[in-house]
Amino acid sequence: MSRVAKQPVPLPQGVTATITDELVTVKGAKGSLNVALTGGVKVVQAEKQLELRYDASNRMQAGAVRAHLANVVTGVSKGYERKLELVGVGYRAAVQGKTLNLTLGFSHSIAMDMPEGITVEAPSQTEILLKGSDKQSIGQVAAKIRGLRPPEPYKGKGVRYAGEKIALKEGKKK
Repeated sequence: MSRVAKQPVPLPQGVTATITDELVTVKGAKGSLNVALTGGVKVVQAEKQLELRYDASNRMQAGAVRAHLANVVTGVSKGYERKLELVGVGYRAAVQGKTLNLTLGFSHSIAMDMPEGITVEAPSQTEILLKGSDKQSIGQVAAKIRGLRPPEPYKGKGVRYAGEKIALKEGKKK
């Protein structure tokens, strides 16, 4: 049996869930998100928590659905944020409305429009802070920004996640 799916998902104060046969809609202070239910997995609301019902052949799907439900509940109550750092001479970030302007050492600057539900901040010229309620979309946008100039292995220049350790290679010896 799946140990993840056995655990109920607690609903914090101010978070409500609407359950249909194929969809669970969770609403909270930070917005509303949906989780699609795969075949054979049902969600039941008991008091202030969500419990999963499934048979033995759907253990893997039940564990995944429970993890998605937990992420959605956390997203609509607390929200998620992802911090990126720019390392390199002349690497800068600036925010104008919902557009992130990046100078990453190319001959041109890069302007990225943020998708709906994601807010971007630049506390300093070398930091980017992404905030939103959907964990998957924040991770996707952060990966797209990092993919523009990933950290190179010799000097460590590039866009990296906050706290990411880059294993630097030793340079050429004479």
